[in-house]
Amino acid sequence: MQAMTIGFNSDYAEDAPSLEDINGLKGMAVLEFGTPWCGHCQASWDATKSVMADYSTLPHIKVFDGKGKRLGRQFAVKLWPTLILLNNGQEVGRIVRFTSVDQVRELLMAL
Repeated sequence: MQAMTIGFNSDYAEDAPSLEDINGLKGMAVLEFGTPWCGHCQASWDATKSVMADYSTLPHIKVFDGKGKRLGRQFAVKLWPTLILLNNGQEVGRIVRFTSVDQVRELLMAL
C-alpha cells in the first residue's frame, strides 16, 4: 500500500490506497477521510490526535477526499471528517463530523 500517512493536521494523503489495498488489510485500522481546508476536519484534529496517541500501533490512514476521489465514494463518504474503523479491511464502525474525544474513543471501543 503506497499512501499510508500517520499523523494529524493537513497530512491527508493525496494518493489514496485502492479498495483492494484496504480490503487486504489485516487486523484493525482507522481510515480517515477529509481535507486540510475543511473547517469540520480542522475542528476534529485535536480529538483525533488525543485519542490516537493512546493507539500508537493502530494504523491510521488519512485520505484526502473530494470530487473525483474514488475511495471516498466506495465507502459512501458524504461529509468530512469521516472516521471508519476497519477490521481485516471491513468496516465495523464509523463516525462523521465528530469533534469530541469521547466520540472517537467510543468508535475505538470495538477494539
